[in-house]
Amino acid sequence: MESNQVSGILSVILGLIFIIFPIFSSGLVSIIIGVSLIFLGLAIILAGFSAINVLIGILAIIFGLLFLFKIDALSFLLGIQFYIIGIIMLLLGIIGLFSGPGVSKAASILIIILGIIAFILGGLSLDQPLYAAILIGVCLIIQGIRLYIAE
Repeated sequence: MESNQVSGILSVILGLIFIIFPIFSSGLVSIIIGVSLIFLGLAIILAGFSAINVLIGILAIIFGLLFLFKIDALSFLLGIQFYIIGIIMLLLGIIGLFSGPGVSKAASILIIILGIIAFILGGLSLDQPLYAAILIGVCLIIQGIRLYIAE
């Protein structure tokens, strides 16, 4: 079995875990990100005692503690990502509508619609972490199938 197929199978299994146990998956991602940020902050502080290193290290530790104990990292990061993608798509679609004759107006309208959908998904994933976990699970399954059948 090739490494792509093994990666595909593991991706599908991980995607199913995210869909079947979304709250557990979401909490686990928050814990992993929180612990990683705490260790990163400590490493940055210990790497050099300049003012910028100490400031960045303290910020990393604070965000690590927030992700560890308060904020659901998965829904927060995914929500912010969807908002940024939605805004960029809306701007590109609007620019495309007012561009010259070389740009498809139908494609620009489609980009605007997809930007609005991305913006809505951002709000949903910030409001409810289950949406974020299920969306990531579906993406992992699709990626896993793609990896498995790719040659």
